Amino acid sequence: MGTPETAREPCPDRILDDIGGAFGMGAVGGSLFHFLKGAYNSPGGSRFLGGSQAVRMNAPRVGGSFAVWGGLFSVFDCSMVYLRQKEDPWNSIIAGAATGGFLSMRQGLGASGRSALVGGVLLALIEGAGIMLNKAFSEQQNVPIMIEEPASAPASMGLPGGDSGQPVPDPSSPNSSSSSWFGGWFGGEKKKEEAGSGGIKTVILESFDAPPVPSFEFK
Repeated sequence: MGTPETAREPCPDRILDDIGGAFGMGAVGGSLFHFLKGAYNSPGGSRFLGGSQAVRMNAPRVGGSFAVWGGLFSVFDCSMVYLRQKEDPWNSIIAGAATGGFLSMRQGLGASGRSALVGGVLLALIEGAGIMLNKAFSEQQNVPIMIEEPASAPASMGLPGGDSGQPVPDPSSPNSSSSSWFGGWFGGEKKKEEAGSGGIKTVILESFDAPPVPSFEFK
């Protein structure tokens, strides 16, 4: 996301762009304000007519005043860009102070200085708010996206080793005490199927001979 300085038009075209935008903003805002004011001050039954007449009389003047302020601001801003050879919020702050002082020059140095101070503080607040919004938006865009992994299949579905995927111990190994104990007592052949990673594995256990049965006959 670009900053307010880089998102604007280049300097020669910026002046006309700011003049047109300021005139449109002043005309729309002035039309709404003076329509409500004219309708409120008009007698009953002719409020819409009184509001429309107030818009026609005052909206162009308000739009022209905004256009003058926007044009002077852009001229001073482009001058600061040319003198300082860089784009930063200080250009807008200095341009706002210069515009306020220039427009109040006919009222004396005191009024011009106060207007310059007000213009500089106002532009500083606007630039500060813009920087804070840009930082907030950039932080939101840099937040990593967390993707939840699907739940593991339960052990009851016949997966070997449960969720961890550990292999099932081989009953034919010497460490398998339970299988050898049962095999020694009952004998026979046992087959156990277990699901391996590559498919079904069949393990054939060796047969064990049953112990001899003692005889109790008298000879």
